[in-house]
Amino acid sequence: MANEGSKTVSFPSQWASLLQNLGQWQGSFTRLTPAGEVQEDIPTLVSLEGLSNNQTVRLTIQYFAPDSEPGPDRTVTQEKVLEYSSLNRSILFFENGAFSQGSIQLAPFSEFGAELGLIHESRRLRLVQLFNQDGQLNQITLIREKLAGTDGAGPPLRLEALLGEWQGEAVTLFPDGRLPTISSTTLCLQRQGNQVVQHLTSDTLNFSSIAKIDGSILRFGQDSQVVQVLLLPNGASCTSPLAVKVGQPLFLELGWLEQPNLRQRLLRSYNAKGEWVSLTLVKEHKVA
Repeated sequence: MANEGSKTVSFPSQWASLLQNLGQWQGSFTRLTPAGEVQEDIPTLVSLEGLSNNQTVRLTIQYFAPDSEPGPDRTVTQEKVLEYSSLNRSILFFENGAFSQGSIQLAPFSEFGAELGLIHESRRLRLVQLFNQDGQLNQITLIREKLAGTDGAGPPLRLEALLGEWQGEAVTLFPDGRLPTISSTTLCLQRQGNQVVQHLTSDTLNFSSIAKIDGSILRFGQDSQVVQVLLLPNGASCTSPLAVKVGQPLFLELGWLEQPNLRQRLLRSYNAKGEWVSLTLVKEHKVA
């Protein structure tokens, strides 16, 4: 059953949605500290190729020397090749190719994390958030990609660009096989001095929260339940708790300001038992 106020919908198969990612994606893996400081930036080429009439997908990841220029003589420092003919329980895809894969269960004294990926025309934006065995946010990797021969540049995300009212639509997928649901959303962000007031409403949700502004970081909550938003290059934002533990529900989010008035957000949610329960894609536009 869908949540009250939302409606169920049908989508193409998960495999068909995966195929929206086929192509040669030029970009880089930018490794960041939990505070968003760049540790290293590694040029990459990620190729997804359909084999046997797209019944199998070959994934090839090439890592290049940081100072090498694009071209046939570029120095490959590492290469990984994987082939898939089915998808496992840890990954879900949306119709446009957006996806998330990662831990299906948060457990004590084990590593935890997930990758979130958004796609828009000739560009992809991916984010990996990893937590160590103590449950502390340990490493973030921002992956910015474009199809070969296209332009993928974008400016850093600024808080001022997010202020205002955003209206959109949220599509939610469930790993237990329930039908997807659709809900309308409204997000309002206002700055008050050194704070940001956030108000989010949807067909099933209505809540407000306040964040402290610290440069390019927004911090919501306090003590053991601090959730931070990092404002990153190419219009990206990374939302995650600073620490995770069983008994507290949580979500990991990747945001992408594609254009001044268009934004996508992808949320991977876990319940208080640490179980992965849903994946939500929000597409919203600024109205005020």
